[in-house]
Amino acid sequence: MVYGAGAVGGVIGARLFQQGHDVTLIARGAQYEAVRDRGLRLDTPEESVTLPVPVVDRPSKVTFQPDDVVLLAMKTQDTLPALAELAAVAPPYIVVACAQNGVENERLALRRFARVYGICVLLPSAFSEPGVVEAYLAPQTGSLDVGRYPAGTDGPAESLAAAFAGATFASKARPDIMRYKYGKLVSNLNNAVEVVIGPGEQGADIERLAREEGEACLRAAGIDAAAGVAIVSRIRPIRGRERGGGSSYQSLRRGTGSIETDYLNGEIVLLGREHGVPTPVNDLLRRLANRMAHEGLQPGLMTPEEFLAALDGPAPG
Repeated sequence: MVYGAGAVGGVIGARLFQQGHDVTLIARGAQYEAVRDRGLRLDTPEESVTLPVPVVDRPSKVTFQPDDVVLLAMKTQDTLPALAELAAVAPPYIVVACAQNGVENERLALRRFARVYGICVLLPSAFSEPGVVEAYLAPQTGSLDVGRYPAGTDGPAESLAAAFAGATFASKARPDIMRYKYGKLVSNLNNAVEVVIGPGEQGADIERLAREEGEACLRAAGIDAAAGVAIVSRIRPIRGRERGGGSSYQSLRRGTGSIETDYLNGEIVLLGREHGVPTPVNDLLRRLANRMAHEGLQPGLMTPEEFLAALDGPAPG
């Protein structure tokens, strides 16, 4: 089961389905209706294919089996209600694997399920319209390293890694998967920069400052973060169209009303407050991105100069 069939979940589900795996998507609203009625279309730099992937609109529509795996692929702010729905109908021994950014989802899942796995996701993708997902890396679709939470590898981790590796992803079973997820967390601090400043090089200085704060907080907390993994792929256009911004940028563009910033930049703010490390850049990015999502604003609220000036005073209203 792939619970959350947006950009990341839709692409992972589509690739696994292409390789003959027994995949069911759990989707909502227009995405559920489109996939139910027309199938899931996967667009990549190398192909466009519509796949008849089974889809349901809630976990209670699934008949669970002992060896089932549930991949969580929703944004972190949606994980708690999703887990509550899942735990109400799924046996507690199923495998739950978090194909999500940030480092909070695994802790949330472990409260309800005993077998929890982290997946470090490197998958530039997009959810452009209902029923359509896009994957911009080729020839490998992305990287999905996996490990048991909080640490270790075992049969399910090895099996998941093998399934991903056979479905055009780079994937290894790693006993220290959270090191890689903390490393990915630091790179994801730029998501809010794309929202507040806009995508591209214009926000490079703000991104650098956010990363420096993040790295300082991890050091103070004694958290070892691994560098990103290398894959044999590059981002390529799809039918002449370049990928826009990352997942937070896409959330704002779609007007979802919520954003993941509290669990990315907000994770750094939390660590900073716990360990006495100032995090003004990440806190301002967090506050501004949340306000923009709440008010339905589009990316590019201010220039880098305006952002730096706001660090010395209240955020613009």
